[in-house]
Amino acid sequence: MKNKLKVQEIIISVSKIEQEDYISLTDMARYKPDIKTGLTIQNWLRNQTTIEFLTLWEEINNPNFKVVENDYFKEFANTRLSVQEWIEKTNAIGIISKRGRYGGTYAHKDIALEFATWLSPKFKLYLIKEFQRLKENEADSKFKFQRIISKRNYKIQTQSIKDHLIPKLNPNENKTWVYASEADLLNLVLWGKTAKQWREENPDKPSDTNIRDYATVDELIVLSNIEVLNSELIKNNVPKKERIQILQESVISQFKALSTLKPITFEEIAGIEK
Repeated sequence: MKNKLKVQEIIISVSKIEQEDYISLTDMARYKPDIKTGLTIQNWLRNQTTIEFLTLWEEINNPNFKVVENDYFKEFANTRLSVQEWIEKTNAIGIISKRGRYGGTYAHKDIALEFATWLSPKFKLYLIKEFQRLKENEADSKFKFQRIISKRNYKIQTQSIKDHLIPKLNPNENKTWVYASEADLLNLVLWGKTAKQWREENPDKPSDTNIRDYATVDELIVLSNIEVLNSELIKNNVPKKERIQILQESVISQFKALSTLKPITFEEIAGIEK
């Protein structure tokens, strides 16, 4: 899912990739309105200092970085090289390029701040302040969410009431579970479909989102609980087929308890006082 920053009237997307924050260089490049965003990024990339910074970042953070191929960029740093060339030749992970409606060039926050320095020290300062505000809000929301989970989990553990209908997965009839990864196994138990199946059913959704991004608060609570349960079952060498049955019983039991509580939204969580 993407968050948004507003820096000097410019809306900048922040995307979570592999649990790391990547900031849209395409949006940041709009700081120079008289130049096409792609050209602004290209001009930055051709800078010798930029190549040296990117190289160091990749060497520290990317074990698969192709150092030899990187020498090509050092030699031709002053020519017009593209982001795609940099990624393809060096196997870089600090910058990514997406195509399509939700596309653009994104960079790890470390690299994005370096780009901001090149654009304008003033712009960088405002970007840092807005990014810090975003992280503080995320931490605050996480605290509130954890408190809600604690309260609702207490209900799950102490009360069982009327049945709650969920997608039923019969291990004897549906063989999808045999090939499912552990993450998809939980998706099957909770939603009755794999991440791939959800993607095929929802082609209009942004490419960097998945079924869990559209879950309700209660679904995420139950998911968190069955993740812990599944981990314990794996440690005890319980076969996958048996684990599905145990996990499914747990899901039904949890939803029974939660069905007695008023549904809660993420917006309501954000508004809860500490």
